[in-house]
Amino acid sequence: MASFARDVFINCPFDPAYQTMFRAMVFAITRSGFRARCALEVDDASQNRWASISDIVDQCRYGVHDISRTESDGDPPLPRFNMPLELGLFLGAKRFGDEVQKRKRCLVMDTERYRYQRFISDLAGQDIHAHGDDPAACIEAVASWLRDQSRSKTVPGGRAMARDFEQFELQLPALCQGLQLEVDEMTFGDLTTLMSEYIAAVL
Repeated sequence: MASFARDVFINCPFDPAYQTMFRAMVFAITRSGFRARCALEVDDASQNRWASISDIVDQCRYGVHDISRTESDGDPPLPRFNMPLELGLFLGAKRFGDEVQKRKRCLVMDTERYRYQRFISDLAGQDIHAHGDDPAACIEAVASWLRDQSRSKTVPGGRAMARDFEQFELQLPALCQGLQLEVDEMTFGDLTTLMSEYIAAVL
């Protein structure tokens, strides 16, 4: 696992309403010199989804977990449990894994700092970061955390990074057009490649 020390597992919603937040998270990770990983990177019908997620978690030292989506929806209305489940997998790997897995570190975010106590009280005592559903606040939290974890002086401050992300978002439609893509049809691979090339060329 040569890339273990720089790989960051993203655990968050993937629905259309969350896409800007998701791109902000990926941007912060990439701009900080790490590699973003998530369930979207695997599109293989021959492999069980849970097995794929477990493999990715195994390969990542770091994890960024947004557990903010707890609202009920659908018919009948039910909450989403994927994010808490994947957070549990990550924490379990750290607790029960080998010496490499015990080096895992994670950032947990919610809309409000203490709101999680109403729906996942077993996390009491964890340092939960609030993003307020704001991409800039999400970037600040992720950038600050990764800078602290890596002790790297090359990771920019979160506010500067958030401004960089705003510029990327403005240029994203044109960047996609160059690849004959619409923004909403990008794959995770398209997104990470575009971001990496943009950061290398512009920043």
